[in-house]
Amino acid sequence: MDTFLQQIINGLVLGSIYSLIALGYTMVYGVLGIINFAHGEVLMFGAFIALTVIKVLQAYFPGMSGYFILLIALVIASASCALMSRYIEIIAYRPLRNAPRLAPLISAIGMSILLQTIAMILWGRTPLNFPELLPVTSISIHDGGVSINIREIIIIFTSLVTMLGLLILVKRTRFGRAIRATSENPEVAGIMGVNVNRVISYTFMLGGALAALAGVMIASNYGSVNFYMGFIPGLKAFTAAVLGGIGNIPGAMLGGLLLGLIESLGAGYIGELSGGVFGSNYQDIFAFIVLICVLIFRPSGLLGEKSGDRA
Repeated sequence: MDTFLQQIINGLVLGSIYSLIALGYTMVYGVLGIINFAHGEVLMFGAFIALTVIKVLQAYFPGMSGYFILLIALVIASASCALMSRYIEIIAYRPLRNAPRLAPLISAIGMSILLQTIAMILWGRTPLNFPELLPVTSISIHDGGVSINIREIIIIFTSLVTMLGLLILVKRTRFGRAIRATSENPEVAGIMGVNVNRVISYTFMLGGALAALAGVMIASNYGSVNFYMGFIPGLKAFTAAVLGGIGNIPGAMLGGLLLGLIESLGAGYIGELSGGVFGSNYQDIFAFIVLICVLIFRPSGLLGEKSGDRA
């Protein structure tokens, strides 16, 4: 029982991160109908930028609180990634809006490789340590057999608040209505006074900020960053978006949390179920098994895609 509860907690932490990344995928798909496979590399840049800011602040302000340092680094990383995402859209996607679907996909893969190469040039190939700025004090539950630390609580809480705020933004604000109008019919939205190019750029920027937040969370949770760190989480978040229903914001949240739970429980029990043949290092296979099953049995995802409301 303790193992089950511990894996549930681990899955919620992992799923919260996947949900944030999946939201970036699903919002871009909602307004443009394309998959931004460079999204994982934006996440990676967010982690590297945050690490650079942290090192500068620690060097010049050694007495500054870890919370405050991380907050400043997160704000700068989010703003930088939002701006980066805007120019990714302008350079890699805007010229291809009326092109066949394969063209933006190839452009996205090319942008992903380019961003990885730039990061490798700027920060090197060797993984860098990410300082522990959040407390790791553990809280024991269920007679001490299960624990969760403060850092994990902060990650789950921050993710849930961010996802709720995004849902309110899209469903209850003027900008959210513009996103939904652009998603439904960009030409009609333009006739009605919506600046379609601006809405698409802002949507990319919002996705970039969410990716930066997820990147900092991953770096804080695992304690290291490298130029390849966004690739696998990006693929898993894409799986989460497909699982929940690509283009559907609540679906991305649900898919991310479910995928995190499936992966964590699979990693916890795969050794026992396979008689020790497989270990927890095989946990990545569960995401892609889920992707294959969803594409075969329910291509529209658990919540599907609302007609005329892909955002």
